[in-house]
Amino acid sequence: MKIIDPHIHLFNVEEGDYHWLKAESPPFWSDKSLINKSFTFSDIKLSSPINLEGFIHIEAGFDNSQPWRELEFLEDTILNQKNKTLFKAIASIDLTKPTLHLEQDLDILAKQKSFTGVRHIFDEQALQLLTDRQVLDNIAALNEFAKARNQGIVFETQLFLSDRQAVKTICTVIEKSTHIKFIINHAGFPPTAHLIAPWQHWYDSLCELASLPNIAVKCSGWEMVDREFQKARLNKQLSVILNTFGVNKVMLASNFPLCLFSHKSYQDYWLSIIQSDFFQKLTMQEKSALCYHNALNWYSM
Repeated sequence: MKIIDPHIHLFNVEEGDYHWLKAESPPFWSDKSLINKSFTFSDIKLSSPINLEGFIHIEAGFDNSQPWRELEFLEDTILNQKNKTLFKAIASIDLTKPTLHLEQDLDILAKQKSFTGVRHIFDEQALQLLTDRQVLDNIAALNEFAKARNQGIVFETQLFLSDRQAVKTICTVIEKSTHIKFIINHAGFPPTAHLIAPWQHWYDSLCELASLPNIAVKCSGWEMVDREFQKARLNKQLSVILNTFGVNKVMLASNFPLCLFSHKSYQDYWLSIIQSDFFQKLTMQEKSALCYHNALNWYSM
């Protein structure tokens, strides 16, 4: 089974900042020490029946003031070693900066071979940020930047889809930003319970976003909501997402190394996905789309 993992974080704690990994910084996870160390390309090896053909590194806070430094570190350890594994990177971006400074950051980032897009984490601040004039101006500038690129640009969209007001607001932004490829992180954090209002809000948001042509969804990060998420719930959520978004706009991902909160290894995580009831019921074409071809297309690899 060929896989391009579209959501991986590699850490270099010896050289990078990673303020969020420190015990005194949020998120205040009791098990955060499990991932507070360096993770390199050698830590994401997979073996039969899975073959890792490529991956997308998602910014992890190496140096948010100079986001290109994270890409330089990655390229030095991966691309410069002439590794044949496909590799692209999503850089950190600060949408609250003055637009001129943001454009300067984008110009530097665009010179990196691995660069394919950016992320500003919205999470609980989504509505506040998406109604801020500076943020909106910068998204418009990002759209113009994407228009000038033949491959466009990805914006990783991390927010809670159960926040209906924030989702309605970002839908308006997405409709205006036709040159940006928006990709929802961690399936929009589906609530753990299915029979309460947050689940319905999450589902309604999923349906609203799915109607837009320039957005896809990555399915990962289950452990961020529940360290001991159950197989039945995973199968249910994946089925709902696929039925809503369609086979060409869904990607399966790992969120490594955070997936180690709930699995003993990277291999173990991917085995749990491909051996799930949801995955086994897919056709070979659907499996290939969700594990390989969609990432290849959405990230212009």
